[in-house]
Amino acid sequence: MPSKKTTAELRRSKKSKMDSKKPAPETEESQDDSVSQLLGVTIAAINATKDLVPIDLAKGILGTIANILTIAQSVIKNKSDFQAIADKCETIREILEGATKEATQDDLRGRLGHALTQLNKSVNRINSDVASSKEQGFWRRLFTVTIDRDKIAAWEKDLDRVLGLFNFEAIAIMGIDMKFVKKALELTDNVPSMNVPKNHQIEPPSRPAMLYGRDDLVAGLTDLVVNDEHLALIGPGGMGKSSVAKAIINEPLVIEKFANRRFFVTYDGLDPSTITLEIFMTRFARTLGIEIAGTDPMRQISTFLRSASALVVLDNAETFEEASASSALGDIPPAIAEMANIPGIILVLTSRSRRNAPNVRWITKDILPLDLSSAQEMFFQIYQRANFSEAEEDMKGLLKELDFHPLSINILANAAQQNSWSPTCCSRDGMIDTARCSTALSLRSPSVQNLGGDGLRVLAIVAFLPQGLNEDLAGDLLPSLPQIDTICDVLCMQSLVYRQDNFLKVLAPIRHYVRDSLQAPDSTCLQDMRTFYYRTVRRCSNERDSHANIIISDHLNIEHVVAFNLAHVQDGTEETYDICWQFLWCLEKHLPRPTTLTLAISTIAENSSTCALKARCLSSLAWLYNTLSQLAEASQALQAAEALYLAAGNPESMGDCLITHADALRAQGRFIQSQNLLEDLQRSDSWESLSETTKARAWNFLDVVRMHTFTASTDELFVKSAEDCVWGLNSKIWYWRAKLYYGGDTVQVNTHLEDLLLQCANTGNVSNRKEVLEGLAQIALCEGRLSDAMDTLQAVIEMFEGQHSDKVLWYTVRQAVVTSRKGNYDIARELIQKASEPFQFFSLRNARTFLHQSYGFACIELTAGAYDRAASHFTATIEGCDMQGNLTFKAFSICGLGEIAFARSNFSLATQRFEETKSLCVEMGVPPQHLYSCLLFDTLPDNFKGWSLFLEGLSPFSNDTT
Repeated sequence: MPSKKTTAELRRSKKSKMDSKKPAPETEESQDDSVSQLLGVTIAAINATKDLVPIDLAKGILGTIANILTIAQSVIKNKSDFQAIADKCETIREILEGATKEATQDDLRGRLGHALTQLNKSVNRINSDVASSKEQGFWRRLFTVTIDRDKIAAWEKDLDRVLGLFNFEAIAIMGIDMKFVKKALELTDNVPSMNVPKNHQIEPPSRPAMLYGRDDLVAGLTDLVVNDEHLALIGPGGMGKSSVAKAIINEPLVIEKFANRRFFVTYDGLDPSTITLEIFMTRFARTLGIEIAGTDPMRQISTFLRSASALVVLDNAETFEEASASSALGDIPPAIAEMANIPGIILVLTSRSRRNAPNVRWITKDILPLDLSSAQEMFFQIYQRANFSEAEEDMKGLLKELDFHPLSINILANAAQQNSWSPTCCSRDGMIDTARCSTALSLRSPSVQNLGGDGLRVLAIVAFLPQGLNEDLAGDLLPSLPQIDTICDVLCMQSLVYRQDNFLKVLAPIRHYVRDSLQAPDSTCLQDMRTFYYRTVRRCSNERDSHANIIISDHLNIEHVVAFNLAHVQDGTEETYDICWQFLWCLEKHLPRPTTLTLAISTIAENSSTCALKARCLSSLAWLYNTLSQLAEASQALQAAEALYLAAGNPESMGDCLITHADALRAQGRFIQSQNLLEDLQRSDSWESLSETTKARAWNFLDVVRMHTFTASTDELFVKSAEDCVWGLNSKIWYWRAKLYYGGDTVQVNTHLEDLLLQCANTGNVSNRKEVLEGLAQIALCEGRLSDAMDTLQAVIEMFEGQHSDKVLWYTVRQAVVTSRKGNYDIARELIQKASEPFQFFSLRNARTFLHQSYGFACIELTAGAYDRAASHFTATIEGCDMQGNLTFKAFSICGLGEIAFARSNFSLATQRFEETKSLCVEMGVPPQHLYSCLLFDTLPDNFKGWSLFLEGLSPFSNDTT
């Protein structure tokens, strides 16, 4: 293992180069490498010192500066500009170690406490700036970002100012031995006492002998690893994920960087239903070569890992990611995140699952099938009874039939080699026929023959289902086959099927043989599966129960059965239509994803008996699209459903779809389009056929739109819907909220909303209660009662905690904005970060929630005066709005950029931004002076007056030449 240089040695080496009479020219890249090495040593020293200092505040400061340097080392492109910051951080480390030795909490009441507090604020500001730069780089898919040198210089100046607060004479009086610093540096090469048997760590596996078509992939992934990125290699079984990881761990650059601290921890062979944190840690520690002693294995492993940089591969991570034991699902991901946060520790995991540990910035890489050339090379490396040139063309079709799946190619190539198949048999048809012959031979084996026809029935079902047969549900899915477990065991023994993730599956050649040459799936078996899956769909609810779990585990199979029945089964088709829309509802609630049923629904023939049924499927499809923020597709589905309901003579459902469509447009800030839809409905022939409740809903939604566009007085709003038994209370709430937005007396509005809140308690309507509370919080904000606003928003959050994390995040962002108005910027940022944890990497069920979160961050940074960070968040929000077609947040964000330009006296740019905002107001149908009137929590702080001055034509916007 290469010897490590201390921080002091690195600095002396750097100084020696500078003082040399004939210095060798040093490129910017080599300078960055040198600084990167210096950063690594400094980080290690800081972390070692952090464990020694007795004062929690000092520990926190050291942890913060270690994080700053870690980001600089791994993400910041201009590392050489961080030399001075690294020097300052080393000085901080020395001072804190000396100043806090033998200190107590009582010492924090004096000058030392003041100095530490100021230093903590300074390093937190720097850390926030650096982390923000990293976040924006990640959002733009950049692996490195550059930080302005002037900003770095400002940080250096601020640290100089704070360090001057430390009174070294007072420190000396405390009897500090500054030689203690040397001891801390020495600790970076020594691990605290633990049972570490030397030379007993498990050697990493060697590079796979047969790895084809992966050179560029391995090279790219290696670059990421040596640049301190955590990788998640994702793909189905047999795709070669483990082989790629083994190749990476044996790359020269990786060996050079990590030497003998390369660990390959494999979790195959474990039962996911029984895995626990203890089992996870024990296998991990065994690979490291350490013995866990005591009750805190994480601390011991962490201490070992902190001693030097290391690369750790977690192979077959799906074993613990999909663990059935709830304790494992809760305990293991935080342990992985803790390891990932150790400076110098890089994680690579291979998994079939995408449920990777949160709070780790994984770079996810899908391991895809081979290309044709690599697949051919792999095949002929194993099958050597014909040369490549003789059979190249014949192999293309076969390999395509195998989907270029590495494991399938390996199995068939070995079978061809071992069975001495001739080159003639290796033609496309010949090889497939030979594979079929091999399958037929297996089917004629005594053990399969003893199964009778049931063996073929099960094999046909496994080939029919895209996911294969769920072994845990096999008895429920196929009750007409009482020996199903025995049948599955026999088919596996004969290699006709294989087990993967609790599913029985078949390789592509066998699937083709079964589908082409054997009987179609038995009608009784199909009916059994249909009965079980349909019953599961009907019983599925909002709760995450056993039925929802089946929907999640077998979603592709259920989808396939529904699509098959829509296309082929005439009897009971109406039942299948009902199951179709109910299944789409299940996906929306429990596993939002695009669906292949879109095509199946669109091809349903339209006639008098199917119009209404197809429309129901389309409306459910629209809700799924809406959840996925595929709003254009949602609108198309709703429009198609409207027309079908109308053709079917069902104006009530037609009206429901149209009103839902209009409200989706309203949520995007497209008020004119929404208003036109609703007014056209009221003028249509269908209006009189609607129920009074549907009419009330239409009036209610229309008046919400008219409230936003200020096209009616408050006394004209929510009158026609106020008497409805369903929509009456909601209309009264919105009437008084409209009074607030139109400038009404806040005391009067508050009184009426308080009365309505009591009525909500009596009815138990959660949605109405939320609307009242939000109105009361807005009043508190307007009156400057920020603490009351916080309390009211908290009441909303508590309504949804444990049920709707997206709504919790939505109102926590509101709380954070209010908190920033109180000057508590760090707390505001922390509020959003904490609430965002369920939505790591912006994998939100509804992208509109991301826009709300991003805009909230921008408002907080604007209030804090951090204009660069605010501008970055505003820009990110605008990019998201362009993808989602959201006009409201786009207008708010462009206006925010205008306020930043105005604050910087860039009046030309401010004018441009405000003109863009004004144009968006016209497109939305909102009077520019009322841009924020109905969304009070999205308003910018009162000290930003550029927009109002622009609208009034006052200086500096009084003429065009400004």
